Amino acid sequence: MLQKFKKHINNNFSYLRDKKLLIAISGGLDSVVLQHLLSQLNFDISLAHCNFKLRGKESDLDEEFIKKISKKYSNQIFTINFDTNKFSQKNKLSTQIAARQLRYNWFQELIEKHNFNYVLTAHHADDNLETFLINLTRGTGLDGFTGIPEKNGNIIRPLLPFSREEIFEYANEHKIEWREDASNASTKYIRNKIRHQIVPILKEINPTLLNTFSNTIDNLQESKQIIEDKIEDVKSKTITSENSIIKIDIDKINQLSKPKAYLFQLLKVYNFTEWNDVYNLLSAQSGKQVFSENYRLLKDRGFLLLSKKKPTSSKELSFQIDKNQTQISNPISLVFEEVQQKSSENKQTIYVDKDLLKYPLKIRKWQNGDYLYPQGMQGKKKLSKYFKDEKFSLLEKENTWLLCNTDNEIIWVINHRQDNRFIKKNNLKITTT
Repeated sequence: MLQKFKKHINNNFSYLRDKKLLIAISGGLDSVVLQHLLSQLNFDISLAHCNFKLRGKESDLDEEFIKKISKKYSNQIFTINFDTNKFSQKNKLSTQIAARQLRYNWFQELIEKHNFNYVLTAHHADDNLETFLINLTRGTGLDGFTGIPEKNGNIIRPLLPFSREEIFEYANEHKIEWREDASNASTKYIRNKIRHQIVPILKEINPTLLNTFSNTIDNLQESKQIIEDKIEDVKSKTITSENSIIKIDIDKINQLSKPKAYLFQLLKVYNFTEWNDVYNLLSAQSGKQVFSENYRLLKDRGFLLLSKKKPTSSKELSFQIDKNQTQISNPISLVFEEVQQKSSENKQTIYVDKDLLKYPLKIRKWQNGDYLYPQGMQGKKKLSKYFKDEKFSLLEKENTWLLCNTDNEIIWVINHRQDNRFIKKNNLKITTT
């Protein structure tokens, strides 16, 4: 059995030979076998153990057991205690999801602090099958059917092709001790129900279930790659990006055979959950929006506009510029330069009469009731009407800054239109950089 495991590691993970590795070890059969195997093969490994404080004294005995292993093999060990129940209640998560978040966040902290290259976990073929069945019961897209990835960023799962039975044989062959988690026998959790009640029936129907499942996963992963290739092609034809705003052409999406499916593939990385609402934006009135945790999707005429959610109301933001300042960088870069005469002019540069400015100047977002006297036009115009005539989207309006006098008179709709009232002389040049 050692030769089988050794051949797999040498053929597929030889690149780990000169890397600094961290093994996530619980004390259970799978992770203890992974530690033993990589120790036998002389990899540079350290151990990381989480005590989730969920099983009372048994959790503490797991920790003591891991410390004995680390001492026996001279492995460096990192341990941490979590109040998992408190964390799950505070964040409204299930106990299992809370434990997962806690441990993976800690693993990344260890990687950054101690310069580990990879974290290795002991997931195996039975885990993969159980995860597939869990996703099947909950409902999922193709991603949920392609299994646990062997490599996901800096997380690697070397035992993924092996069954629980093969790992058990390895442990017996090498007389390896491990600790049995009594909760694994309980059917309280959905994974255990699937493990103890459903998988045995499936294996009875098909004794080679794990091999069949492995072939199915390979086929699904190949299908997924074909889809991803197609999505990249669609993305290049339907999506553009301007000033951190992603624009999706609605007409081009509607011309596709399955607009809803394509929209899901294009936007799934932004973690929207209300997919019917996202799809309905295609036919909604301009101004309709859907939100994920960190993003906003807005219907604006012929486009869906994707942008990051703003942490605070932009209309409340205001920044002052004192008379002696010649340059600012927040919230936008501006340079103030006294000049003798006007030279080249563009949307990024204006010339004003410095004697007409009232300090401190302000940079702010637009508000209802704002108006200006647009350069090149007659009379006063409400800023809302100016935005409408210039076909500003809601996002463009929100992202536009105004340079104003201290009394809120608009000097410049920055990068768009200057106000006529401040150009009697051209002795102060203002430029965005």
